[in-house]
Amino acid sequence: MGIKILTEHINVPGIETLEVYRKHGGYRSVEKALKTMTPDEVVEEVKTSGLRGRGGAGFPTGMKWSFLAKPEGVPRYLVCNADESEPGTFKDRVFMQKNPHALIEGMITSSYALGANTSYIYIRGELMFVLRILEKAIAEAYAAGLLGKNIMGSGYDLDLHVAPGGGAYICGEETALLESLEGKRGNPRNKPPFPAVKGLFASPTVVNNVESIASVPWIVNNGGAEYAKIGVGRSTGTKLISASGNINNPGVYEIELGVPVEEFIYSDEYCGGILKGKQLKAVVPGGSSVPILPANLILKTAAGEDRLMTYESLSDGGFVSGSMLGSGAFIVFDEDQCIVRNTWNYARFYHHESCGQCSPCREGTGWMEKVLHRIEHGHGHQQDIDLLVSVAKQIEGNTICPLGDAAAWPVASAVRHFRDEFEWHIKHPQEATLPGAVYRGQLETITA
Repeated sequence: MGIKILTEHINVPGIETLEVYRKHGGYRSVEKALKTMTPDEVVEEVKTSGLRGRGGAGFPTGMKWSFLAKPEGVPRYLVCNADESEPGTFKDRVFMQKNPHALIEGMITSSYALGANTSYIYIRGELMFVLRILEKAIAEAYAAGLLGKNIMGSGYDLDLHVAPGGGAYICGEETALLESLEGKRGNPRNKPPFPAVKGLFASPTVVNNVESIASVPWIVNNGGAEYAKIGVGRSTGTKLISASGNINNPGVYEIELGVPVEEFIYSDEYCGGILKGKQLKAVVPGGSSVPILPANLILKTAAGEDRLMTYESLSDGGFVSGSMLGSGAFIVFDEDQCIVRNTWNYARFYHHESCGQCSPCREGTGWMEKVLHRIEHGHGHQQDIDLLVSVAKQIEGNTICPLGDAAAWPVASAVRHFRDEFEWHIKHPQEATLPGAVYRGQLETITA
């Protein structure tokens, strides 16, 4: 199953405690960084590694760090985005729950690199049980002198806090997260200024995902060049994948980037194939916000090449025939799943989670939900299909934050690849609304 950077010790009994974590090499990167490296040297190692943001955007982490403004006498902050709210994504929750010290070690090493003396883990409000696990681990780190004043006698000080959100998906967007962390309503900010210049409390701030920060200790211990050897091309290192849907082995998997999608779905090492031996219909490869792909385009690119679990391969073909790796939420649909119903379900979510600040998103998500509800429940009109595409286009690229795009892309891609299924719902409403009715092509009704 390849090298394990994040999950090598995740199932060791007691790994959530400081004693066991340190027995397995925990906090070595803190000692190495604080005693033998300058902050700039740590940043350069992360740059060399090619590590990209694991929260969804895939922006190079080291480059993001290098943008951080460093005005004299102004504090800097590192904020960990643990507001894991993307439907289908659960990797960060599992990681923090099982191995909290791995994240804390990453926070210390990364904070040192950025010159931050106060840092925050902003965690999804529904994960209070994980918050308590993190707080217990942080208390252990303070007691051992790994947090607080003069860490390991290095002269470096760091205070680390865990802050719960209020359960809003929008706060996964970094500027909305910062607004929430400041005690305000979680509305995204206009950019510029970017957080690297004016972020938390109007000070330079870096916001990184749990997985991104937790990867830093391995890079510091082993070198950025060694990390860059793992993976394929610009998709370096490993990636945590939240695999769910109609598969035999749902769960969190750490893969080396570059594994073929077909192998990931059908290998017993990973998903173990489609549940009950059914046929693969479609996959959402990176969380509910990325385009859905039918079976033929998720296994092969439009050019006939094997589709790989990398940023580049999954996006090959653009949104015409490709998708995105996103947050790594890999959702599998078998032949008995209704694409229209699934798309309506996503639209309901995004309408509910829109902050309402931007008119295209506030109004457009509501329109899409209503139209999809109409089609799914047997009251659709033929022109509704083109109306969905039109509304999605008017939302995309016209909002302050990416939530509008996240709402538009699933709808547009579902119509693009499964238009015949939408037409069947409209032309045959009585059959389509039967319990368990599924469209498999050729205007055929299959009832469970």
